[in-house]
Amino acid sequence: MAEVVNVAVAFLVIVFIFRWATTPGEQSEADKALGFRPKKATQPMVDTVAAMFPDIPVDNIRYDLLRTGSVETTSNRILERGFLDPPPAGYFTLYPRSTDTSASQIRQSAPAPGTPQPGSSTPKQTLISKFNLETRVNNESISQEDIGGKSTWEDSAEKREASLRERKAKMILAARQRMLQKEAGNSPSPSS
Repeated sequence: MAEVVNVAVAFLVIVFIFRWATTPGEQSEADKALGFRPKKATQPMVDTVAAMFPDIPVDNIRYDLLRTGSVETTSNRILERGFLDPPPAGYFTLYPRSTDTSASQIRQSAPAPGTPQPGSSTPKQTLISKFNLETRVNNESISQEDIGGKSTWEDSAEKREASLRERKAKMILAARQRMLQKEAGNSPSPSS
């Protein structure tokens, strides 16, 4: 029995010495700075998470990916908690902040929905033009009671779709009316 214990202890000592001898120097620096052995976190992984969650800082994303090594786990953590923990100060010695990160390039290169891209000749599309309400803009006055209204369940899918389209149109026209009334109330009247 004593021989088995001696063999097990010797085996564990050999494994420990082998791991210690084969660990590269920068890896142990990363272990010390971060407090854990970092997993592989590539720039495409960081870019993927940053594209899904543009409001999360890139350093927080990279730090979490170094801990988890998984885009899915990091994404789930963001969805569950709404944020990621900020990296410790030691993180910035290994991964200095750069103003030219590819995630910020993604944010800058991807235009916001509804905004024209530079060099394109298409005008900015408004809700009025998107839903073809140009003819109804000046012709209708929508009251607040007509906006939501009670809808009835129609017999066919086509009737339900038409009812939904009409309710959307009324909501858009009512919002436009409120905006114009607010602008008219805020703007000073011309004195000429």
